[in-house]
Amino acid sequence: MNNKIFALVDCNNFYASCERVFNPSLEGKPIVVLSNNDGCVVARSNEAKALGIPMGAPYFKYEQLIKRNNVHVFSSNYTFYGDMSARVMTSLKSLVKNIEIYSIDEAFLDISSFYYCDLEETAHEIRSLIKQWTGIPVSIGIGPSKTLAKVANRQAKKYEASNVFDIRDEVIREGILEQLPLEEIWGISTRWGRRLRKIGIETALDLAKANPRYVRKTLSIVGERIHHELNGVSCIDIEEVKNKKNIISSKSFGRKVMLLQELEEAVSNYTSRACEKLRSQNSRARGVYVFLRTSPFIDPDKRYSNGVSTFFTIPTSNTSKIIKEVKRLTRKLFIYGYEYQKIGVMLLDITDAENEQYSFYEYENYDLSDSVMKTLDSVNARYGSSALMLGAQGVKKDWKMKSEKKSGAYTTNMFQIPFVK
Repeated sequence: MNNKIFALVDCNNFYASCERVFNPSLEGKPIVVLSNNDGCVVARSNEAKALGIPMGAPYFKYEQLIKRNNVHVFSSNYTFYGDMSARVMTSLKSLVKNIEIYSIDEAFLDISSFYYCDLEETAHEIRSLIKQWTGIPVSIGIGPSKTLAKVANRQAKKYEASNVFDIRDEVIREGILEQLPLEEIWGISTRWGRRLRKIGIETALDLAKANPRYVRKTLSIVGERIHHELNGVSCIDIEEVKNKKNIISSKSFGRKVMLLQELEEAVSNYTSRACEKLRSQNSRARGVYVFLRTSPFIDPDKRYSNGVSTFFTIPTSNTSKIIKEVKRLTRKLFIYGYEYQKIGVMLLDITDAENEQYSFYEYENYDLSDSVMKTLDSVNARYGSSALMLGAQGVKKDWKMKSEKKSGAYTTNMFQIPFVK
C-alpha cells in the first residue's frame, strides 16, 4: 500500500514575481525578462502572455508590440533571482523536513507525515507564509507520487484560482489524465510520445491503464516507473542535493572582443564565480577546462572554436591559483585577428574538500588558503558580488554582456537596498 504524499511547490512566473517584490507598482502589469545580452524573452508575466508574446521570442521582433502595450522590460538579474530562490527554499525547509530543490523555482516536499491534516488547507497556509516571508506567489500540487504532484501543480497553476490542487481522488485524477497530452507528463519527451502513440497510447490515462510490460518494452524501466507513478504508486523518492561534479561559468560578450587582455579579464571573472560555487558546496577541483569561440553564424573563414584543459597536482578551490592556470590556457587558445563572441571555464573532476590530498611535488596550505577564500566570500556576501576582487578581473569590463534594463541587487548589495519613504 502506498502511504506517500508529495507536494510540488512552484513559484508563479518566478522572474517576473521577483521584480514585483521590490516594485509593487508592477502588480497586474505585463512584464518580460530578457536573456543574456538582452536577446530573447526568457520569462513573462501572465499579462505579457495574454498579449501573445511567446517564450524565447527575439526581443527585436516584438519590441514594437512591447512598447505599444507598455510592457515592462528587464534584463536578467540572476544574482537577484538566485538569492530570492534561496529565500523561498529556506522558508520551505523551515516548514517541511524532507525537501528536494528541483530547480530555481520548484521544490518537491514529502508531506506524508501530514496525512492527518486537511492537506489543501495546509497548502494554503504554506502559500500564505511563503508570500508573507518572501513576497513570491506559489502554486502547490498534491499527489501520492512525484509525477502526480507535478500533474496536480499544472492543474493548480492553469485552472485553479486558489493555486492549490489535490489529485489524490481517483475519479478526479482519471478525468485530468484523460485530457493530459503525453508530452505534458514529467519525464516523457517528444520522442517517447511518438513511440507510445505507435502502440496506441494517446493520453496520460492510456499510459496509466496500459500493460506495464509493454510500457517497459517501449520505454525501458524508466517508462514503467512513470506508469506506476501515474497510478499513485510512488517509485521516485525525495532525492538529496548532490554536489556537482563539474561547474561551468560562461557568458557571451556584449560586443565582439579581439584583445587578449579583455579575454583574460572575462575568463578571470567567470573563474571567480565558478570558484564561489565550488566553495559553497565545500569542494575542490582537480582540473579546469577553458573554451573560446567566435559566433557560429559568421562566414566559415572567420570562425574559430577551441578548448583546452589542464589538471592540478592536488585539488584546489583557491581562486588565485585557478585563475593563474586559466589565463595560461587562454593565452594558449588565443589567435590574433578573430572577433570572439564567448569564452568560458569549467571546473573538472570535483572532489569533497573533506578528503584532502597531498603530493610529493606540490604543497598547498589548505588552512591558510581556505581562510583567505572564506574572507573573500564573506565580504562579497555582505557587501555585494565583486565588492572584493582579484586584479586579474579588471575594472572597466567594457566586454560585459548587455544588461541595459537590469534591476537592482536589492538583496545582495547593501548599497542597493531600497529606501522606504
